[in-house]
Amino acid sequence: MVSRRERSAQRIAALDEQAEALGLKRGMGIADARAMHPSLEVVEADPAAEERLLDGLADWCDRYTPLVALDGSDGLHLDVTGCAHLFGGERAMLDDLLKRLREQGFSARAAIASTAGAAWAAARFARGVILEAGAEAAFLRDLPLPALRLDSSVCAGLESVGLRTVGAILEAPRAPLARRFGRLPLTRLDQALGHAEEALSPRLPVATLSVERALAEPVQRMEDIEELVLMLATTARASLEARGEGAKAIELALFRVDGAVSRVGVGASRPMRDPRLIQRLFRERLAVTTIDAGFGFDLVRLNMRESARFEARQGDLTGNGRAADEEDLALFADRICARLGRAAISRPMLRESHLPERAVSLVPFADAPPPDGRGGPVPRKGTTGLPGLVPAASAAQASRTDGREQPIRLLRRPEPVEASAEVPDGPPFSFRWRRTLYRVARAEGPERIAPEWWHASPEARTRDYFRVEDTAGRRFWLCREGLYDGTPAVPRWFMHGLFA
Repeated sequence: MVSRRERSAQRIAALDEQAEALGLKRGMGIADARAMHPSLEVVEADPAAEERLLDGLADWCDRYTPLVALDGSDGLHLDVTGCAHLFGGERAMLDDLLKRLREQGFSARAAIASTAGAAWAAARFARGVILEAGAEAAFLRDLPLPALRLDSSVCAGLESVGLRTVGAILEAPRAPLARRFGRLPLTRLDQALGHAEEALSPRLPVATLSVERALAEPVQRMEDIEELVLMLATTARASLEARGEGAKAIELALFRVDGAVSRVGVGASRPMRDPRLIQRLFRERLAVTTIDAGFGFDLVRLNMRESARFEARQGDLTGNGRAADEEDLALFADRICARLGRAAISRPMLRESHLPERAVSLVPFADAPPPDGRGGPVPRKGTTGLPGLVPAASAAQASRTDGREQPIRLLRRPEPVEASAEVPDGPPFSFRWRRTLYRVARAEGPERIAPEWWHASPEARTRDYFRVEDTAGRRFWLCREGLYDGTPAVPRWFMHGLFA
């Protein structure tokens, strides 16, 4: 028996069949219950643990249908439309579900009906009932009002006027009933009878395509799981080809014999349906994922969570191998992301902005569009040892056509410098950056960039950029933010980039 504190008193929150046989009921005080039966075993309710347990059972029920919804704190709704034949029919499915739950130590009630409301009532007020469509009214007629999922206050109000069963609600005039007690009793009745639709919200998104294999003998070794992934991916390939699609997000669901469920997901930067490639991605992911196999997995399922149009590409006849290189790069990135996470590899993408720090952004490799499309990645080679550097933005890309030289590397954020110039609007003859003094030997500029007025902040100011070279031959990209136009704000100098 489970107790819960209500209104400064411990009361019964849940009890098993043996406690019910002793005449105990929910809501009864623990003191009264112990007075009647001193040997009762009572445990304190733990709502958080109960919620985790119900979530675990919902995961386990995914073996019967992907449409599993939570029903309060003690029940589950399963939409088994189109799934019963996979288990030999509705009766065989219901018996298998109850048998497996009983083997796990749970005492459960279940029923099947054409409406969620009727199934809810049948599971709580009957045992193992399977209602045919159209038989809901006859079944519900003799049940008490709580079978309509009504609160105790609503039931008490209905009982006060002599309406004590669902049949009484069926025969009562609807208009006076709605005026006195609201629309809820009639809405619940219509939902149970199928006259009003009731939508269920599944806990997990439904996969576009799923393939599974039930195993006669549970498996525990990761090598066996990888082989099962290959077999399932091979089965899914035919369906993906028929749809003209490839998988971009794939989930592997492993159902353990004791009810625990493990889920492992991988993503692809390009739609794929090659079973060997899918197996390689999961091999990388499983290598860094800790999975407790317990006594083994008896059901393995591969869910295609996200799919996209698959475009078959002909091999490159020119011999430069660009398409093959792109495919190899995509596969390499997918394997790294499968092992280290989605954010392990990023691509710089061009944006519509003439401000250098806004003209490029880093996005996960899988979200980047093809390199030959609009907004493709910025091609850059080489690395740098300075911290806080990212590949150059669209300004560097534009320098190839307008003749202006731009830095190959940009600082992630412009860093302030102390600069000295001979004339206010001229280039600096020396500057101090990161505690080091640099003397300018040559300078070119300025190149003026105005703030973007359509989304710039009031503090945004005009910039003048200079390309400077110090006495040691090092080249920098400096900018002066602000103008000598008589405003109180004094212009400031910043280091924004470095040349090769």
